[in-house]
Amino acid sequence: MSIDLSGQVVAVTGASSGIGEATALACARAGAAVALAARRTDRIDALAARIVEQGGRAIAVPTDVGEEIQARAFIERSQAELGRLDVLVNNAGVMLLGPIENAPTEEWRRMIDANVYGVLYCTHAALPLMHAQGSGHIINVSSVAGRVARAGSGVYNLTKFGVGAFSESLRQEAVELGIRVTVVEPGAVATELAGHNRPQVLEQMAKRFQGVTPLESEDIANAVLYAIGQPPNVSVNEVLIRPSGQTG
Repeated sequence: MSIDLSGQVVAVTGASSGIGEATALACARAGAAVALAARRTDRIDALAARIVEQGGRAIAVPTDVGEEIQARAFIERSQAELGRLDVLVNNAGVMLLGPIENAPTEEWRRMIDANVYGVLYCTHAALPLMHAQGSGHIINVSSVAGRVARAGSGVYNLTKFGVGAFSESLRQEAVELGIRVTVVEPGAVATELAGHNRPQVLEQMAKRFQGVTPLESEDIANAVLYAIGQPPNVSVNEVLIRPSGQTG
C-alpha cells in the first residue's frame, strides 16, 4: 500500500540516528514536511539538508526533550514554521541496563528524563494544537521492555511500562478530540541505543541475542508509516514488532 502524507507535518524526536532518522526520512519520502528534534545539532542539520536536497521540507530544532521549555519550543516551532502539526512521533529515548543494586543512579535520571518526561512534555505541548485542528496522531515509541520485565533492566522496564500505560490513558482521552494514539514496541533493533551501556552490560546483551538478526531502523519506520497512513476511521493502537528469531 502506497502511503501519501502530502500536506501533513510530522514532528520526530530523537531524529539524529536510528529509528528517529529512519522515520523522518520515510515520512518525508511519503510527502510530509518534517520537524527534527535531537540534542546532536550537527546530525539533525545534516538530515534536514538531505531531505531538502531530495525535494522535501524539513527543519532542525536542537532539543533536549527532558527539558520542558525545550520540548515545548520544539512543538511550537514545528507548527509555526511548517504551518500545522499532524503527527508527533515521541521516539527519543535512552536504554541503560544493569542490576538495580549499586547502579549509577544518574543513569536512572537520564532514562526517566528522556523516556518519560520527554514523552509527557512533547505530548502536553502538542495536544492543544491538534485539538484546535480537530485532528492529529501521537505515536509513542516504547519497547518490548514495556511488556516483559527482566532482571537487569528494571528501571528501563519502568519507563517503558509507563509509556504503555500513559499511551492507553491518552488514547481514551484523545478519542473525543479527534486525535489518534499509537504505541510502537520494537524488539531488538540495530541502532546506537545499546552502545551507551557499560561494557559488562554489552557483553550480557551479546550473549542474550546471539544468533538473532536484529531489525533495522527502517523496519520500525515502516510500522510507524503504516499506522499514520490508515484512513481516519482506523486507529492502530499498538504495534509489537520483534525480529523473527527473538523469543522474549
